[in-house]
Amino acid sequence: MNTKRKTILSIFGTRPEAIKMAPLVKALAAEPGIRSVVCVTGQHRSMLQQVLDLFDITPHHDLAVMSENQSLNGLIARLITSIDDVVTKEQPDRVLVHGDTTTATAGALAAFHRQVPVAHVEAGLRTGDMSSPWPEEMNRRFVDVVSDLMFVPTPRSHANLVKETLHGRAFVTGNTVIDALHSVTKRIDSQDALRRKLDARFAFLDPSKKLILVTGHRRESFGRGLRDICAALVRIAKRTDVQIVYPVHLNPNVRATVISALGGAPNVFLVEPQDYLGFVRLLQRATLVLTDSGGVQEEAPALGKPVLVMREVTERPEAIDAGTAVLVGTDSDAIAATVHLLLDDTSARAAFSRNVNPYGDGRASARIVAALAGRPFEEFKPVTPGGTKDSARVSREAFA
Repeated sequence: MNTKRKTILSIFGTRPEAIKMAPLVKALAAEPGIRSVVCVTGQHRSMLQQVLDLFDITPHHDLAVMSENQSLNGLIARLITSIDDVVTKEQPDRVLVHGDTTTATAGALAAFHRQVPVAHVEAGLRTGDMSSPWPEEMNRRFVDVVSDLMFVPTPRSHANLVKETLHGRAFVTGNTVIDALHSVTKRIDSQDALRRKLDARFAFLDPSKKLILVTGHRRESFGRGLRDICAALVRIAKRTDVQIVYPVHLNPNVRATVISALGGAPNVFLVEPQDYLGFVRLLQRATLVLTDSGGVQEEAPALGKPVLVMREVTERPEAIDAGTAVLVGTDSDAIAATVHLLLDDTSARAAFSRNVNPYGDGRASARIVAALAGRPFEEFKPVTPGGTKDSARVSREAFA
């Protein structure tokens, strides 16, 4: 009997990737038939380390590829060269990458060039617009093309892959970010001392006021889009019953605009990017969420928080279909009007806050590990707003 363990090389580099890969990395490490190797690229250096510490993950390889004012082409060139060295050394049976980052693209290409099979976590997301988000839409499409295993979060994502008749096999697993969120909320809810410590960070908040949590950092919003978002926040902050917390991304293009427009505005608190524990605690306390972040679009509905998506298109339409999110773009009038509606109309807010989460049930990592280990498993079937299950078993002919 062949008892050789499979070597799975997981590659990630940004904070969102780390959050979503952390529960999967922990599950892989606990699987007897798998030798799990972790390679981080350091695409988000300080924010990445916070997540590694939170989930107690020590990478086997840390490439530290970031440099000042680098171009995307310069970054991907360094990534491919560095990842190629790791692949050559570890000789993995499979490379695992996540999502739509430059790290994911470089990892998939380096593995493909070495004829190592690629598995893509969070596959199948599409906006249909190659310029939005840019360059992420191209990245995720490329990774799907070279992958022979694709782990998709929802039936809709699976249907996207069926339309494209890709060569790999696709499985609906749910999104691993829900696994991570469940783990962290359980920790916060069960540890009074931790919860008090987190709340002490935000002692400036008035518990009698409604909390609006904002994140905004997309490249396509740089310039006018971000200025319009800030203009809407200035209008909203004139209300005496609200307080706005905006963890400001480290990107200079974001910080310069946000600080210039919102610094000193009443009822607006600009804070540094939060570690994942702190951010989840803010999510728990929020009345509603304004975001252009993909991960937050998935996390907030899991906590019953209404989400306003400040983008023109989204690759995560499931929450919009479920009625827990609305696409408002970056138009100041649309943002302000929707926020006022949700703040003033409790029935409208309650309709958004239904406990319907189309993105996962907390068992995505277990499903992915089962697939990698060759064990049968039941695929994720999200509950629709009507209470029925949305079948995950979309036709598989394209992946036979």
